[in-house]
Amino acid sequence: MQRRRLLMALGISLTGCGFAPRREPELLFQSLAISGIKPDSPMAAELRRQLSRTSVVVVEDANKAQLVLVVLKDVRERSAVVSTTAGQVREWQLRLNFDFMLRTPNEELLLPRTELRMVREMNFRETDALGKEQEEAQLYRAMQSDAVAQVMRRLGAVRLPS
Repeated sequence: MQRRRLLMALGISLTGCGFAPRREPELLFQSLAISGIKPDSPMAAELRRQLSRTSVVVVEDANKAQLVLVVLKDVRERSAVVSTTAGQVREWQLRLNFDFMLRTPNEELLLPRTELRMVREMNFRETDALGKEQEEAQLYRAMQSDAVAQVMRRLGAVRLPS
């Protein structure tokens, strides 16, 4: 009973301060085509998944969509940052580069080229190679989710031409 009262008090205090969980942005268009990216790529899948949580329909034909998200670059890179004198890598830098622009099917530019750059650093030891592969995949997924969230916020700010 005590715990229930505490949770209720916490909930009331959070709503009183204006706190609200982050929601999907309200998109002012009904259909979107995604071009310039392989449909089975992880980034395309994440974009489609996030868009499915909204009222926007993703269509394949750019001419039948209200807007077209043109992906100009979707690259994942890994480079050694720290290595020993014996050439063993001790730290990797993981990068996700995602560039896109938004236009109408009539080529009217709504969002110019936007470059998203995500960077994470990861310590590495050969003895933990399997675990580090999983950590690397997890870091890429986190960067991808961050990039898609930024794309969604930008899409939410778009106003359709009249």
